[in-house]
Amino acid sequence: MQNATNTFDMPLSGLESREAWLAKVSDLVDEDGYAERLDDRHSAIFVEDGKTLLVTFETHDSIARLSEDGQPLGWDMVKALGWSHLCLLSDGDTWFRAPRVYGYFDRLIDDGFFEDFDQVIFYGAGPCGYAAAAFSVAAPGARLVLVQPQATLDPRVAEWDDRYRHMRRTSFTDRYGYAPDMIDAAQEVFLLYDPEIELDAMHASLFTRSNVTKFRMRHMGPDLETVLMQMQLLYRILAQLSADKLTVPNLARLFRNRREHPGYQFGLLQRLTGANRDRLTIRLADFVLERRNGRPFRKAREAAEARLADAAAANETASTAADIQD
Repeated sequence: MQNATNTFDMPLSGLESREAWLAKVSDLVDEDGYAERLDDRHSAIFVEDGKTLLVTFETHDSIARLSEDGQPLGWDMVKALGWSHLCLLSDGDTWFRAPRVYGYFDRLIDDGFFEDFDQVIFYGAGPCGYAAAAFSVAAPGARLVLVQPQATLDPRVAEWDDRYRHMRRTSFTDRYGYAPDMIDAAQEVFLLYDPEIELDAMHASLFTRSNVTKFRMRHMGPDLETVLMQMQLLYRILAQLSADKLTVPNLARLFRNRREHPGYQFGLLQRLTGANRDRLTIRLADFVLERRNGRPFRKAREAAEARLADAAAANETASTAADIQD
């Protein structure tokens, strides 16, 4: 392979259009792979290097949001670990429900593409998590990391999910359809979600299978993928999975890093103040203020202390009144 450090350090941000972005990517990977337009909204980008293949499902928006250089997620793994990478890319959230995408995976199966690798890892989040699960059936024995995936948007199964009403006429019952059924041949699946997001938890329940490990990441909010990237956990999770070291205890150890993450701290603060948990609010505020200056935490602490003081004064007044009556 050509020098991966030089090739994949090339910034792709700031290009004038998505077509220009894809053309630049095609130039960069030309010697070691390809970039192929599948239809108006979907593309495939392949980089060949090592015997571990990471298959990611991403959107142009997620790449722009998560990568300062405007690069697909898997390119960091190509640079760091010498993995091969196949990126399925969509223009917007499509759940990759498109005949040309089905045909592309049919071609990979016919060509024995996945058989050339010692291990295959599928990854996706949200709508892309659905796609990672659904298309993993093309590579029996693959390992999966799914972040807040949907199981289906078929209204006969998931009519309770009203977030994606515009997708209800899209078929989720034809080929590569119901994601939980498509993971039956996977070696193992790790599904990460925040149980406080009720609809995500309901989708997660549909993935209950013997080869699925569900890991609850409470109070992380609706955009778990972004938080995992900010906490520098996602790549460590993928690397541990590849090395046969990803377990629930190890995930829990990694998840401890949330305690230092401002987004998690603020989300927890909102939950505690909303539930009037004044003593816990004070403990959380003390923890944060020992490490940095956080005005919302200082204000929440002062308000909690005032409420506790008022409650103590009211109790003392009531006790005194009771003594007088006695």
